[in-house]
Amino acid sequence: MRSEAFASVLTAAATGAPWALKELWIQYSPAVHGFLRARGSAEPEDLTSEVFLTVFDALPRFSGGEGEFRSFVFTIAYRRLVDELRARSRRPPHVEWADHGDPRRALDAETEALTSIGDQQTRRLLDSLAPDQRDVLVLRIIADLTVEEVATILGKRVGAVKALQRRGLDALRKKISPARTLFSPADDSEK
Repeated sequence: MRSEAFASVLTAAATGAPWALKELWIQYSPAVHGFLRARGSAEPEDLTSEVFLTVFDALPRFSGGEGEFRSFVFTIAYRRLVDELRARSRRPPHVEWADHGDPRRALDAETEALTSIGDQQTRRLLDSLAPDQRDVLVLRIIADLTVEEVATILGKRVGAVKALQRRGLDALRKKISPARTLFSPADDSEK
């Protein structure tokens, strides 16, 4: 969004204009949802809604440009996620039985495997990283934030964020060989 267009949307949203609030939601909620989902939120859709309720509530007090706004949104998202993860660690989750969620009943194993394999593999790779590395990579890649914005959100120095990003990417490179694909064997001894 151009800076003057963003400024007018933000000004209108701060006064409660529904069209402007909708525009901010459309522009930023997919990245917030992706961040929350990648970091393990149990209900990323609900948490995304909570984040934006907080953002919209605080808009009249917000000042800054688009970059500061992105940092503001992801700071709130990060804090809400931390709250959710802490709450989940204190009490076991309550799971209601649902016929469609019964693992003994699958409609089509092939479809189920193909739709979940990417998410599972990505989550497994991210979960194998140190928590600080994972937070930095998710905020940089999924949320598309700058190093400075990530540093602000995580309360770290810019140099520390750069180092965490470099170490995280190095760790992922070691886990993913360029010659391997998802369905190729790990052992290339047949060649």
